Amino acid sequence: MTQYSIAMIRLGVNLDHVATLRNARGGVHPDPSRAAELVKRAGADGITLHLREDRRHIRDADVRAIRAWNGLPLNFEMAATDEMLSIAQEIKPHACCLVPEKREELTTEGGLDVAGQQARLKEYISRLKTCGARISLFVDPVEEQLAAAKAVGGDIVELHTGTYCEVLANERPPLLEQLMIAAEQAHQLGLEVHAGHGLDYVTARDIAALPHLAEVNIGHFLMGEALFSGLADVIAEMRKALT
Repeated sequence: MTQYSIAMIRLGVNLDHVATLRNARGGVHPDPSRAAELVKRAGADGITLHLREDRRHIRDADVRAIRAWNGLPLNFEMAATDEMLSIAQEIKPHACCLVPEKREELTTEGGLDVAGQQARLKEYISRLKTCGARISLFVDPVEEQLAAAKAVGGDIVELHTGTYCEVLANERPPLLEQLMIAAEQAHQLGLEVHAGHGLDYVTARDIAALPHLAEVNIGHFLMGEALFSGLADVIAEMRKALT
């Protein structure tokens, strides 16, 4: 297998599960805005927030407060709905990442079916671009979905790494090859390549070998490890894994 490297892969930190912990008991603690400040000081490159329809973790006030704070670029994960379009046009994030969303899921399961809804997404993205954000689509590493992401006006694809992370280590090589092929295909289409979902230190080190990889977005693992080692230390360790 050909090995690739990149001088510096950007690390975006997803703060959704700081809000999950807060919401478990109500009130204001722990505050995602405080976590955003710690993430900045620890040297991360961006903040990711997923404002779900059911507001199970991040709330509207979190997004507004963190966006207003003059800090790291905000990657706004969102479903392709009129409600989220209005919020994106208001807050003007640096990037909008369109993701699939179902109320019954614990977390995002699989990539967005861009190929199956090209006409709707093309029109939606045309309106979404008025907020000035770069448009990312969270997709499975499948050529059909990559081509569709380009056709609807996407700037970026975030390759879904969840399947790779969930299988046993000895089952990963063909899935890594699939991701590497997809990354190359995306680059040839003129799309920036990101990756995310389910990554830990080991799998992030593997994914860092993808060609043309510019950014990874990681949340749940970092927040969990931070309980034991502190957020600054886990971000530093993840940096090591990505180089």
